[in-house]
Amino acid sequence: MGASPYGGAMTSAQPIAPINYPQLPDSGIVDDFHGVSVPDPYRYLEDPQDARTTEWLQEQELLMDAERETWTSRPHYVDRVGELLGSGAISPPYIRGNRTFFTKREPGQQFAVLYVRDTNDSHTDPQTARILIDPMAMDPEGHTTLDSWQPSKEGDLLAYQISQGGNEESDVYVMNVETGETVEGPIGRCRYSPIAWLKGGSAFYYVRRIAPELLPESERHFHRRVYLHTVGADPQTDVLVFGAGMNMTNYYGVSVSRDGRWLEVSSSEGTEPRNDLWIADLTTSDPASPSFELVQGDVDAQTSVTFGRDGRAYIFTDRDAPRGTVLVTTPGSWNPDSWTTLIPEPQDSVLESVTLLDGDGLDHDQLLVVHTSHGVAHMAMHAAADGATLYEIELPGAGTIGGPVEHIDGGPITWIVYTDHTTVPTVYEFDARTRQLTLYANPPGAVTAPEVHSELITYPSLDGTTVRMFVISPTGTPDQPRPTILYGYGGFGIPLQPGYSAAILAWVESGGVWAIANLRGGGEEGEEWHRAGMLANKQNVFDDFHAAAEYLISQGWTTSEQLGIYGGSNGGLLVGAAMTQRPDLFNAVVCVAPLLDMIRYVESELGPTWTVEYGDPADAEQFGWLHAYSPYHRVTNGTDYPATMFAIFDNDTRTDPMHGRKMAAAVQANTAGTRPILVRTEKNVGHGARSLNKSIEETADTLAFMSRWTGLDR
Repeated sequence: MGASPYGGAMTSAQPIAPINYPQLPDSGIVDDFHGVSVPDPYRYLEDPQDARTTEWLQEQELLMDAERETWTSRPHYVDRVGELLGSGAISPPYIRGNRTFFTKREPGQQFAVLYVRDTNDSHTDPQTARILIDPMAMDPEGHTTLDSWQPSKEGDLLAYQISQGGNEESDVYVMNVETGETVEGPIGRCRYSPIAWLKGGSAFYYVRRIAPELLPESERHFHRRVYLHTVGADPQTDVLVFGAGMNMTNYYGVSVSRDGRWLEVSSSEGTEPRNDLWIADLTTSDPASPSFELVQGDVDAQTSVTFGRDGRAYIFTDRDAPRGTVLVTTPGSWNPDSWTTLIPEPQDSVLESVTLLDGDGLDHDQLLVVHTSHGVAHMAMHAAADGATLYEIELPGAGTIGGPVEHIDGGPITWIVYTDHTTVPTVYEFDARTRQLTLYANPPGAVTAPEVHSELITYPSLDGTTVRMFVISPTGTPDQPRPTILYGYGGFGIPLQPGYSAAILAWVESGGVWAIANLRGGGEEGEEWHRAGMLANKQNVFDDFHAAAEYLISQGWTTSEQLGIYGGSNGGLLVGAAMTQRPDLFNAVVCVAPLLDMIRYVESELGPTWTVEYGDPADAEQFGWLHAYSPYHRVTNGTDYPATMFAIFDNDTRTDPMHGRKMAAAVQANTAGTRPILVRTEKNVGHGARSLNKSIEETADTLAFMSRWTGLDR
């Protein structure tokens, strides 16, 4: 096809000959759901121990290896992505007593390391900090991850959680910060557990699943409870304080106010976008038997309470305000009729957080308010007394804010992390006394990002809804059709915001375009936007995605032959639906850790917690929604499917790897084309955190595959 206008050699979109895929027998299984016959020809691929599964996976590895041999750009992407990740990373400071905790990953380090230093020491002098937890020191193989950590309010003890091989099944340990000695642990079955320390550090509340031997095997991922653990005591004696007799898929949040007085417990059924909320006064009731008062129950809203040092309770909620609002009351006055609006719901942005700043040097208490407009962050100061806007705070660019992080004892200073499409996450300090946002800590390594252009554009979806999309490109205008990756998520109210990405920069630097669609189902426009893409409305998400592709093509950014789509987890469902609904629209698909069998997704891992987002196939109406788009059930014989790489992880305990296996087998058996349908498997990793090297390898495979099948091969 001649020379590429993007700096490399263009390659043919088709291999020379069709691929000989492994031939699999039909299981013969046909389920009946509400009178509808649902065939499941590859049911046995759900079992990783089945001999047919293991043999099939071995053959898939050979196919994947053969595909890699055709990639000319992979070595470049390994090197370039590694370089672009060479900054390392550093967190804001977390101050407890006279100690400051922070994490840092040096360039080339596989994981971030947890440090502590004296709060009075200079944060710019690395010699004053000492290591508390280094995951690679615990496990040189890189299979152990530090999932979370929480110092006691005084900073003398540290509760931390680690898991193995990416399984996210956290065990809790407690460390003496002064000596570095682990004083207890492991306490198991603590996946996704918050840690809420009591004042004085003698005990903490946490969330733990009940013992598996007490449950049917299908329920062992669930039945969480809130316990009180006394440091040094046998976890078997921990006191159950909340959750008995409630829904088995409930998740619980638990926190204790900074002064140690107020215990807050939140309950949500699975991932539903609402919660019930209880609060107990620990000065008038025993911490082992709190006297809870219901603040919100059976209300379709998400609500939380923050107890200010000014003696007021700040209520953050989307109740009757899908873009968020802040109300205020006196602690103990939990009747909504007594709440006063402090920060009203914005009309054209989404309220994200409110932080109280006070102390010496301020004439009056102030609120640092963070909100987003179409995913882009903004900050402003408001008067704490009445919520009046005082002034806007200029940020380094059009990007995203992490935090703010406060000093536990209050004061006029807070810290944020700022990033955008070309800025490595960087820590800034804001001082309300000077009204200045100043650099606090750069990442430890230096990286020069390539020059790219980023623009937020709008386009119409199928039903006329206006949807937004970030387009990151080499030129800023569609000067010629270019190989393009379209990325999306569209679920669980999660917004896609501007952020530094080595994958995006490496791709655009090589001459491609990267587009990020802010689909319904996400949180970019508030809770109404989320609900417009969940349950019965899920097809809106796919329609928004198809419309994004059509817009990129119609505007001259790309062509169908040069367009690849990419998504993971819920985004894997998105691209799975897209390739079955509009296989003509894309030439390449990368589908990572996906959900694809939407009839049996409830049968494994955390599936039952997602029925509040997708629907339950046991319900006839909801089965209809799911069956209409379930990618595994929409594969049709004789369709010329795009080149597709299903990436699955053996230790994924969120989305069962069976989804990728079954879908790949179905597409391989039914595709009429010669573009490859591949399975990339990876051991000793799961759905979330992984080592730096494993991240680079996965990214390089994704970019090289996309380069091969969109014409950007070097």
